[in-house]
Amino acid sequence: MSVSLEQLFDKYPDARAWAFGDSAELADRLATLVIAGKKVASCGSLQGWNKDNEKPQPGGYSIVLDGAGQPRCVIRTTGLFLTRFDRVTPEMAMLEGEGDLSLESWRSEHQRFFQNEGSFHQEMELVFETFQLVEVV
Repeated sequence: MSVSLEQLFDKYPDARAWAFGDSAELADRLATLVIAGKKVASCGSLQGWNKDNEKPQPGGYSIVLDGAGQPRCVIRTTGLFLTRFDRVTPEMAMLEGEGDLSLESWRSEHQRFFQNEGSFHQEMELVFETFQLVEVV
């Protein structure tokens, strides 16, 4: 039985609902990595963070959507901190669970993402979020 977004908001009333990435294909792939337990972190530009009306909070819940806008899982934010693009460590890149898990792969893909967003530079500030999987739907 599938669970609707409305049912999830009833269960997690203060949750945010969103998809990872900048394409439906990437949203599907990253949601799958979260469900598999390989992706336990994410990051975004501080610039984007400041524009967002709904920000993650430690202890807060997020409903992760797939590329079609359907709920796939629920995560809970365990930590937030600021860093710079050029200060992301190999360990941080590995927590994101993407590509071959290397820092080089992380930099390449995230540079592409932030260039598309129009915010990339080597010293840009990032909001780095860690989370835990709560429920697969």
